[in-house]
Amino acid sequence: MNRAFHPSHVLPALTLLALIPLFNFWGNVSNPAMESRSIFQWFFQQWHNAGGDFSHGWMMPLISGGIVIWKWRELRDAPKSVSQRGLIYTLLLLLLHVAAYRAQQPRISAAAFTGLLWAVPYHLYGPRVAALLRFPAAYLLLCVMSYFLVNFTFQLRLTTSMLSTWLLNGIGIAAQRSGTAIYAAAGGGFQFDVADPCSGLRSLVVMTALAAPYAYFTQKTPGRQWTLFIAAVPLAAMANILRIVTIAIAAEVFGQENAMKLYHDFSGYLVFVIATLLLVGTGQLLEIPFEEKFKSWIARVSKHA
Repeated sequence: MNRAFHPSHVLPALTLLALIPLFNFWGNVSNPAMESRSIFQWFFQQWHNAGGDFSHGWMMPLISGGIVIWKWRELRDAPKSVSQRGLIYTLLLLLLHVAAYRAQQPRISAAAFTGLLWAVPYHLYGPRVAALLRFPAAYLLLCVMSYFLVNFTFQLRLTTSMLSTWLLNGIGIAAQRSGTAIYAAAGGGFQFDVADPCSGLRSLVVMTALAAPYAYFTQKTPGRQWTLFIAAVPLAAMANILRIVTIAIAAEVFGQENAMKLYHDFSGYLVFVIATLLLVGTGQLLEIPFEEKFKSWIARVSKHA
């Protein structure tokens, strides 16, 4: 059934229009004296006040909106039908926001708002439209959910320092670790701490934000898309560990003071370049039809056997 509009659309359409004032005036009560009640302004503050780890966050809604515009013709021509399942999702997400508002959890409210941007069109226009909006809505949700990675910063620091020490010893530079600190086994050598900015959180957040649209546009199957997206996590970690190792090598060769002044800041860009190249290389590797090549090789061997 193809229905561009139906009287039953009125209530959810009004609900969609009500989302903006609802989340603007009753979006956040975690700290209204210091933060706005608007969930939108609260999020802008998070982008600017998170030490730069999420400073790219403003780009993600733009990318999500750009994908919707790019798919506009498909959305316009998709079969339309009212979906009661979409209405159930809408009501559940509204209840989630109410619970988050009372519990002073603005990030959960922001996630509920993102879900509503998908659930309301689902109810209005049916599952086909919902399927087309699934990725841009999920990408917008990633923008919200990335903030929860802050809870793993210390674990990232420990893992990074442990693996960096192991690699340094593996290449012949004697190093020891104490917590998140790495220092030369020989006295008078380098000594530095893998602090929060060096934990790899920033590279991890940026790489997942980059990997999602890259995988979506370059990989043909959902399995490959998910594989490439998930691969962004270890790739970002590998690039950050390489940064720590090269800083230690520079400190060993040129002295710690020179390494921290001249190479430390530059190496941050190096992490991004390396991680991006690894991501592109992994994507190209996934496009190689290994199964077809293996079957072709088996067929040739069988033919000459």
